[in-house]
Amino acid sequence: MTKLKFSSVFHLPQFDRQVWILSIGRLLSQIGNGFTLFYAPIFFVNQVGLSATAVGLALGMGSIAGVIGRFLGGTLADAPNFGRKKTLILSAAISALADVALVLSNNLPVLLLGNILMGLGIGLYWPATEAIVADLTTPVQRNEAFAITRLADTTGLGLGVVLGGLLISATGNYRALFAIDGISFVVFLVVIYLAITNKQQKFYHQEVSLAQSWGIALRDHLFLIFLLVNILFTTYLAHINSIMPLYFSNFVTGFSQGKISFLFSFHIVLAALLQMPIARFLNRFSRTRALIFSMLLWGIGFILIWLTGFVPTGNFIWAILAMAVLSIATVAYNPAASSLVVELAPEQSRGVYLSLNSQCWAIGYFISPVLGGWVLERSTLLPSQESHFLIDIFWLVNALSIILGILVLMYLGKEMRIKKNSLKNNEIKESNKGI
Repeated sequence: MTKLKFSSVFHLPQFDRQVWILSIGRLLSQIGNGFTLFYAPIFFVNQVGLSATAVGLALGMGSIAGVIGRFLGGTLADAPNFGRKKTLILSAAISALADVALVLSNNLPVLLLGNILMGLGIGLYWPATEAIVADLTTPVQRNEAFAITRLADTTGLGLGVVLGGLLISATGNYRALFAIDGISFVVFLVVIYLAITNKQQKFYHQEVSLAQSWGIALRDHLFLIFLLVNILFTTYLAHINSIMPLYFSNFVTGFSQGKISFLFSFHIVLAALLQMPIARFLNRFSRTRALIFSMLLWGIGFILIWLTGFVPTGNFIWAILAMAVLSIATVAYNPAASSLVVELAPEQSRGVYLSLNSQCWAIGYFISPVLGGWVLERSTLLPSQESHFLIDIFWLVNALSIILGILVLMYLGKEMRIKKNSLKNNEIKESNKGI
């Protein structure tokens, strides 16, 4: 095996310019999205005067709308009379309307409308954009291309949170954040309209109806197997945002808010820096092996998180190491998972397959706060000498759960190799018949 040169890891890949344009547009829109994601709950509870329960209900309805949006996004992206480009334009338009509702909102009904529209717009986005990236790239390029779009997403969101905090500190005007977010979606819409040609979308002589596409996906046992293990991955990812901040705050000795903020900022920055190098390094392996690598890192990361709360001294060092390992696990997972789905999907059904894949995120982000929240709550009710026991078990069970994920991925990789060899042999037989 040849050594991986430093320059080969860090040079920019040669993609179709539309991939870069789509990524830049998404970076801009995610900066705006970062404005609203973290500051909307604070504004509507503390300044508008809505209850935390009401705001939570609105956010929950947005998540449900996101599930519906993902189904619609996959369906419309594959529809011959609609397609990827129109789906992205619709997504940006609905998201911009959502921000109009948030700017004008002074009561629960309008807030509900804004969150439902935002969830719907975000749901429409993911299947269509990943289908476009798949259409524009070769199998060899795909891992890096998906890494670029995820990098734009993560970087934009992080910048949005930071810039939004600065704007709030300077002006105290939360509604301005929603207005800027709406403008960013309008800019994204214009970029899509002018720069994305949609010529890459192919429709075949032997056309498959949308109902048949959904049927093919739901009967694809290899794809369904992957969805099961993908729910594990997305639940792990959700733990970082939904469980770890409260865990560090309430169960780890000596962790101030400043230290916790540093840990999560460090995690985001490191993930952004490593996204492309890790994607390029893992491109030499099969998608299932790349995902097994990620799964192993999740297990190590959870053990380190457990050690952070278990050891009496030096726990901040263990926490930094844990967040570093989880950053690498995250950037190893994202592009490999999307690339694997594209490999499994028939070309005319990519939107549908990617739609079902994105539902795993909704499921994972439901499981994590419900399960983790229960564990944290039960832990706080236990006597002080026992309070750590349940949360310690939680992290260790998460670490052990990777065994199931690895076994499933090994089986999936074996079945995919058998299927690939079978198709290759059939092609050879057909070629020999022609001779």
